[in-house]
Amino acid sequence: MRVLCTNYLAKTIIINSGNRYDIAHNTRRVLNVARVLKYLLIDLCMDGNANGDLNMPFLQQSNVIVSSEIVKEAKEVAGFHVAEFPDQDIAVCRLKIKGMTCTSCSESIETSLSMVEGVKKAVVGLALEEAKINYDPNLTNTNQIIEAVIDAGFGADLIAPENDANKVHIKLEGISIITPENMASIKQYIESLNGVNSVETNTEEGKLTVGYDPNLTGPRSIISFIPANFHPSLYIPERNRDTERNHEIKQYRNQFFWSCLFSIPVFIFSMVLPMTPPYGNWLSYKIHNMLTIGMVTRWILCTPVQFFIGRRFYVGSYHALKRRSANMDVLVALGTNAAYFYSVYTVIKALLSDKFEGQDFFETSTMLISFILLGKYLESMAKGKTSAALAKLTDLAPDTACLLTINNEGDVYTETEINTRLIERHDILKIFPGSKFPVDGVVVDGQGYVNESMITGEATPVAKNIGDRVIGGTVNENGCLLIKATHVGSETALSQIVQIVEAAQLARAPVQKLADQISKFFVPAVVLAAVVTWAGWFIPGVAGIYPKSWIPKAMDEFELALQFGISVLVVACPCALGLATPTAVMVATGKGASLGVLIKGGNALEKAHKVNTVVFDKTGTLTVGKPEVVSAILFSRISMEEFCDTAIAVEGNSEHPIAKAVVKYAKNRSPNHKTQTTNGGPVTDFEVIPGAGVGCKVGRRTVLVGNKKLMRSFNVSVGPEVETYFSDNEKLARTCVLVAIDGKVAGAVAVTDPVKPEAARVVSFLRSMSIRSIMVTGDNWSTATAIAKEVGIENVFAETDPFGKADRIKDLQAKGMVVAMVGDGINDSPALVAADVGMAIGAGTDVAIEAADIVLIKSNLEDVITAIDLSKNTISRIHLNYVWALGYNLLGVPVAAGILFPFIGVRLPPWLAGACMAASSVSVVCSSLLLQTYKKPFAYSR
Repeated sequence: MRVLCTNYLAKTIIINSGNRYDIAHNTRRVLNVARVLKYLLIDLCMDGNANGDLNMPFLQQSNVIVSSEIVKEAKEVAGFHVAEFPDQDIAVCRLKIKGMTCTSCSESIETSLSMVEGVKKAVVGLALEEAKINYDPNLTNTNQIIEAVIDAGFGADLIAPENDANKVHIKLEGISIITPENMASIKQYIESLNGVNSVETNTEEGKLTVGYDPNLTGPRSIISFIPANFHPSLYIPERNRDTERNHEIKQYRNQFFWSCLFSIPVFIFSMVLPMTPPYGNWLSYKIHNMLTIGMVTRWILCTPVQFFIGRRFYVGSYHALKRRSANMDVLVALGTNAAYFYSVYTVIKALLSDKFEGQDFFETSTMLISFILLGKYLESMAKGKTSAALAKLTDLAPDTACLLTINNEGDVYTETEINTRLIERHDILKIFPGSKFPVDGVVVDGQGYVNESMITGEATPVAKNIGDRVIGGTVNENGCLLIKATHVGSETALSQIVQIVEAAQLARAPVQKLADQISKFFVPAVVLAAVVTWAGWFIPGVAGIYPKSWIPKAMDEFELALQFGISVLVVACPCALGLATPTAVMVATGKGASLGVLIKGGNALEKAHKVNTVVFDKTGTLTVGKPEVVSAILFSRISMEEFCDTAIAVEGNSEHPIAKAVVKYAKNRSPNHKTQTTNGGPVTDFEVIPGAGVGCKVGRRTVLVGNKKLMRSFNVSVGPEVETYFSDNEKLARTCVLVAIDGKVAGAVAVTDPVKPEAARVVSFLRSMSIRSIMVTGDNWSTATAIAKEVGIENVFAETDPFGKADRIKDLQAKGMVVAMVGDGINDSPALVAADVGMAIGAGTDVAIEAADIVLIKSNLEDVITAIDLSKNTISRIHLNYVWALGYNLLGVPVAAGILFPFIGVRLPPWLAGACMAASSVSVVCSSLLLQTYKKPFAYSR
């Protein structure tokens, strides 16, 4: 696509120095900029071949001076592999992390991973319980990365490499014993295939994992390439995420049930039977001295809970203290050990003394562990539901598909049911009524209606005819359709949505910094508070400062102070703080995806709620984006046929929607035209002038197609007749395109692009939200003003080139406004990057989607409001979660410390404090889950 002007690229990369610059001079988005540059450079300078050679003749004829350094720089920026780390080969892996309890755990894992040589970046998600690691495979491997996590005191399992959708897993079953020599020869054999990127072997299980480029090969081709005597077949790896989640839930459930088996009798023997004589009298029977049957029984029942069922808290505490940090496990271990070992002390003292009357606290230890395990069990189930939307997206694609084999005459030769993972690009697939589309494709035969609600959120079925695009995961409601697969593996819309949502759920929102800062000091502060509480009750008790009547029967000053100290230790919960943000982000991004709004992470989610100004592009954003020519006029003696041929030859090189409309109209008026050349000769020196039009040579004649700005820049005279035609059409919100040949206006066409039906309603709704709407377009002032008036926008910037749009946004930001940019084209990408929040229309270009923070899949402007409103609801929910989490601690710790006891005699026993601690985490996760009930604002969703 040679439609980008060289000036556009020159402004993007400073040609003489070779330095890489942010498109919008906004250094905060280097990664997005690199992705945008990748597309710009590929479209402008690349031949499109696999080795990525620069198209030097095209650059030279465009008068761009390119040094060898620039060639290297361009290849790095437009590299087909890695944009974030251009100097190394970077691989990505995802790990399932076991044993995390709070943000200090995730920070410890990130620190441990960052110390591994070759690890470039590590992000650990507490709520998702996963880690994403970027690493140099030449310096380290996944085994070393997993070892680093284990050394930090946590469990880790490899989930799947990035872009696993472009990998095929093969099982070899033909030979009973697969030798290393056989496997090595097969690996070498497969690596010789064109398009194979990597081959991983497992000799013991006879398995291969082959990574491939779907543009060059496919899974069926790879499997067919393996010798038949090995009987290669597809196998599907177990979904680790679901398995691990279910295993975790089952593990907590079993531990809780086993704990209850011991803790309930201890509770009954301690708190119930002694209060119901004569049924509990037997517990007071003395074995020796003051040692009773009840004390021994409680000790026996408590010990398995303390050291076997509660072993995980010892292990977690050990590893936390080993890395010089503290987490929830430390608090639980301290509290339960204090209760248990003091109780053991009372048992020994009672055994040795005939006068000792101390009380044991075995029920405190067992009940604490039981309630915490119950909380973990409920929390684990709730966290599983936070990613339910992502799981639903993943399950949308069907397991099998009907593959057609077409013979040379175009007739169907065979119909074969194959696994969806075996589909290759350009396969012809048969989709029956009621079936799901397995991949993205184009209809080649048949017609029907397709329900795309699971992807776009739009419930109304969409009519599909030959040539229409279909999306994998959507449902063919009626009519049998034949489609050609155009996007497979990780390239499908469904795969990309899942990848974006996964990345968003793993990313850390800025608001999370509050919890991260608190977690660094939380546990030490709680331990200090517990010690101060114990001393604050014990010392005054011994000194007789408070009355002895405050001390419960069978307790002394030490025991009362110990119970208050233990209660402080266990009531405080750092888990709730750590879960407040990520669980809300997980639910919100999943909910947004189900509504057709893809939010790329917590950062975009947080910024969107602050937006007070929305800047709209015109063509394809406020308008439908499918312009139509409504009239044409000649201003010279040129014939209409020659005029149309010239327009086709010039505009046929452009991808602009208006250019396509002109070509379509011209072809209808000149049906005999077959090529993009005229009798005057071929098209050469084609160049795009952003915001103005295009210019080229057709044979020996210089042809310009564009607006008056283009004509003025080339000193083409625009006469009164042309001005009248312009003004008459612009009053009707039509765009006029002039065609000049050899410095004279030969004719003009008037193009109309209808406004989207929801545009005016959206602008009005934004106004009710106190959000200002602005339109920025490259179109002329008259047309832009007319469109703006129709939709209700008062502020308009017209005749603005792509970098002018970015400059306008920066001007608004300089005035203190938080700006969202909504656009759909390549020329919107600088503005999308410059804006605080970039929103790309889903039907737009790949460049715009890459540059944006939020993608509106349905291309419906109403989802601008959905994105902002969902963001506001999510941030409010996060703040509410912090109120819950901090409220539990700020209120619970003083109550546990006994602040109410002197006044109303209320104290929080340790076991009840443990229940409150468990409830805090569960309440935060359940609060986040309420975001699943989010509905679009009623005013525009009806």
